[in-house]
Amino acid sequence: MDISGETGPLVIDGTDASFMQDVIEASQDTPVLVDFWAEWCGPCKQLTPVLEKVVGQAAGAVKLVKIDIDKNPGVAGQMGVRSIPAVFAFKGGRPVDGFQGALPESQVVEFIKRLGGGDALEQIEEALKSAAETFEAGDIGGAAQIYAEIVRADPENAKAIAGLARCYLANEDLERAAQTLEMVPADKREDPDVKSVATAIELAANASAPDETADLAAKVAAAPEDHDARFELANALAGLGRHEEAADHLLAILEKKLDWKDGEVKAQLLKIFEAAGPTADVTKDGRRRLSSLLFK
Repeated sequence: MDISGETGPLVIDGTDASFMQDVIEASQDTPVLVDFWAEWCGPCKQLTPVLEKVVGQAAGAVKLVKIDIDKNPGVAGQMGVRSIPAVFAFKGGRPVDGFQGALPESQVVEFIKRLGGGDALEQIEEALKSAAETFEAGDIGGAAQIYAEIVRADPENAKAIAGLARCYLANEDLERAAQTLEMVPADKREDPDVKSVATAIELAANASAPDETADLAAKVAAAPEDHDARFELANALAGLGRHEEAADHLLAILEKKLDWKDGEVKAQLLKIFEAAGPTADVTKDGRRRLSSLLFK
């Protein structure tokens, strides 16, 4: 990966011969991470892209030197490296911190923050928080602008991509929401925010027309015990993003018959919770109500 800053490349391939210049001398000015790796090392292939990404996000506050220990065993031996991946942080010409194994991105971020590379990383975190608050306040366009800026600075930021997709979904642009979510890297598809928006898009794809929803609501009002109509109404409301109303109807069914449709009602309810997100009131209240039904 070619990552450069104002003072030159932020990520380079190092050697035993260049270690003094690339690491010892360079760390007098800027903290340097040394990533000892090898082609045969599976965890190395997981960790190195994460290191490259976070170093890039740190915007020049830290540099990364990658050393293949098979081609350059000298420094690794001197450092006592026994297993890889192994990462050492150098400041002022000496090692000051380190870790072994393929840490998740969140822990790599915290590691780099401790080295003084936190400003740029914290700016992204603050921007994500600001975008979420702007969205909750009802300013969908403003939130979309913030998320788009984050994506421009960090094209693989799954939370920003998911946030931007949710903005398109809120504006009923289902096609663009789906296209935006496709930008999420394959290894980030399990991110809770990504899964939440993906489920919301799935529900929206099955939405009924408003007049059809009104007809279903009238049908349920006339026959409250008609579970089929209530279930259909709940699905229609979920597709329109009216999660609380949809959840209420599904819970009403479960209160009468917990195993109706062999668990299909509960499965749909859990989809609504995922689409709304774990911190949404409908999710917190709905899970509490569901638990009381399951364990009464």
